[in-house]
Amino acid sequence: MDKTELHKLQDFLRRSFGNAELRVTVARKNSDQADVFLGERQIGTLIVDDEDGDRSFAFEMKVPVERAVLQDYLRRLFENDKLKIVPRAKKTDSVELNFGDDFLGIISADDPKGKSYTLQMAILDFDLEDL
Repeated sequence: MDKTELHKLQDFLRRSFGNAELRVTVARKNSDQADVFLGERQIGTLIVDDEDGDRSFAFEMKVPVERAVLQDYLRRLFENDKLKIVPRAKKTDSVELNFGDDFLGIISADDPKGKSYTLQMAILDFDLEDL
């Protein structure tokens, strides 16, 4: 990832989560990966996917709380009351994360008891075009 892409990804995540404190930096070990920070805390990773000829990115973030407090945790973390958890039709092991009415990604349970979750968010190249 080059600097321009990193800035566009950072702007996209800031807008998506409604938090200007998000920061994206290239990972030291791999130039096809970036670390995502909120303040000084690393909260997730971005990985480049060039497999099908289209450039896209996968954002992944561990969410170390149970389902009952998932929405409150994310709202406090990002300081944004517009984030909301929406149940998925016919799915009990995952939920959608929305910013208002806009879909952001899927949050899936890491274990059958739902003690922790992982947010997965796809960012397509055209999502970054106007940034």
